[in-house]
Amino acid sequence: MTSQRTQVGGGRNLFGDFAPKLAELTDDVLFADVWNRPELSARDRSLITVAVLTAGGNTDQLTFHLDHAVKNGVTQIELIEAITHVTLYAGWPRGMAAMGVAKQYFSKNE
Repeated sequence: MTSQRTQVGGGRNLFGDFAPKLAELTDDVLFADVWNRPELSARDRSLITVAVLTAGGNTDQLTFHLDHAVKNGVTQIELIEAITHVTLYAGWPRGMAAMGVAKQYFSKNE
């Protein structure tokens, strides 16, 4: 496995004063531990995360993870293809909602 940038969470910035335990778990377990495990690259983890968020209809977190995926080397074309692929398994409304978020994200970041 090649070297990759360290994955860092933003839980403490978002919720540290309101929900400190959730912030701690987000930063110290999810990002510092799981996202940085060498068994999968951050790029692969990003693709998986976008797919799971799409499949679950969880578009609130999708903009963050699209940006995170791009920073981890996933291209716009690959993200569009991943969402398209998941749509056929997870359902049209979820896929269309996720693609709408992706379109908005990439339109703002061109």
